[in-house]
Amino acid sequence: MSKSSLFGEFPKVSAKQWKQKIQFDLKGADYNNTLIWESQDGIKIKPFYHTEDLRELKTFDLPEDHNWRIAQSLYVGNSKLANERAVDVLKRGAESLIFTIPNTDFDVQTLLTNVNLEATALYFNFDFLALEPLENILSLLHGKNTCIHLNIDLIGNLARTGNWFHNLKKDHSILEEIFNLTKKQNVSSTLSVDLSLYQNAGANMIQQLAYSLAHANEYLNYFSNITTSKIERPLSINFKVSVGSNYFFEIAKLRALRWLWKTVSSAYGISNECHILALPSRRNKTLYDYNVNMLRTTSECMSAILGGADAVCNLSYDAIYHKENEFGDRIARNQLLLLKEESYFDEASKVSKGSYYVESLTEQLAEKALRLFKKIENSGGFLAELKKGNIQKKLKESAVKEQQLFDSGEIVSVGTNKFQNTENRMKGDLELYPFVKTKPRKTIIEPIIERRLAEALEQKRLDNE
Repeated sequence: MSKSSLFGEFPKVSAKQWKQKIQFDLKGADYNNTLIWESQDGIKIKPFYHTEDLRELKTFDLPEDHNWRIAQSLYVGNSKLANERAVDVLKRGAESLIFTIPNTDFDVQTLLTNVNLEATALYFNFDFLALEPLENILSLLHGKNTCIHLNIDLIGNLARTGNWFHNLKKDHSILEEIFNLTKKQNVSSTLSVDLSLYQNAGANMIQQLAYSLAHANEYLNYFSNITTSKIERPLSINFKVSVGSNYFFEIAKLRALRWLWKTVSSAYGISNECHILALPSRRNKTLYDYNVNMLRTTSECMSAILGGADAVCNLSYDAIYHKENEFGDRIARNQLLLLKEESYFDEASKVSKGSYYVESLTEQLAEKALRLFKKIENSGGFLAELKKGNIQKKLKESAVKEQQLFDSGEIVSVGTNKFQNTENRMKGDLELYPFVKTKPRKTIIEPIIERRLAEALEQKRLDNE
């Protein structure tokens, strides 16, 4: 029997017929009130989706040559030790390196010794803003076919800390010098927009998308005003995205982000795709029953891959209370290796295309985020709203709603607010302080604070141990 006639003897069933059948089985109950529910993001979810749902949707696909890399995060407190770890993790399956550099006292030559620069994508997260270290990095990599992401984010630092690196004028002056410097070299992305800050602070998905788009638009607008021609390729932006546990919604969130970037960037003459670095959220991670964190991160990494991330950096199960350690990092990396090599997720990044449900979620998220983005722009832009405190206010409101759902048990965290192991003890195992640190300091705006949902509950349990 040919494939074309496999189901030929069965009549096609329309969406209307399905709905009529469901309505009959409801025995008089209202279809909309009984079966259609609304998410915290205001997205309406139907009980079933049909091919007819795709007729009016603008389906979105990834580039033909799209693939994803396994990334490993490394802290560069000591250049030689960081290099030894970098070389080791590359041998163990990592394909990209994310270097977090706390100060200017590092040796890039030592840091990148024996690293295959042609095959390894490099991400740099600087806790400072200075031109000389970047000049040293670009000088070392000049002429090499290396994928480099510098991740410069002035606005992200302002939002996170409440202050510029130096001051507004000096920060933008250095940024312009970096921009001119990268024109001379093939840098994959110079700038970064950190969605993870908004997600970990309690933003819903609409806010995450709209705020990150408005955040990126500040850079696009700024550079379009200081350049006489169309914005050049070095201005391409790397989006750092935290992925939560709402599986299908998170897939749709990443797809919507690409869609929104294409919509806004095209107005500036930019045709290249955005780059997405994804990692699991910290907001839902727990101190007690920490092994459940591995289940959470596996699901979240799957969402990131199916949503079209370019690189995925997993979070170790003990990241919130242990310093970097080989065991935790190895488990986290092996989760990604299992997904890529044994679950064939290296070939699965496009499977969400055409899914009636995911395509519908993608469009709803994109459209609602675009409306919020336009509202922000009409109010003066993201930076203006940040300085007024409006972004912080909206984030707090969203975070409170989510916290209430967690506290009431509607958001279930196994081992923490549901099915607790009362014998679990953690007080003697804390190497890092796992809660929000309260350190008063002078800031020019109110900083955005990241906070885990389980913090208050965990602090009570620690006190009672």
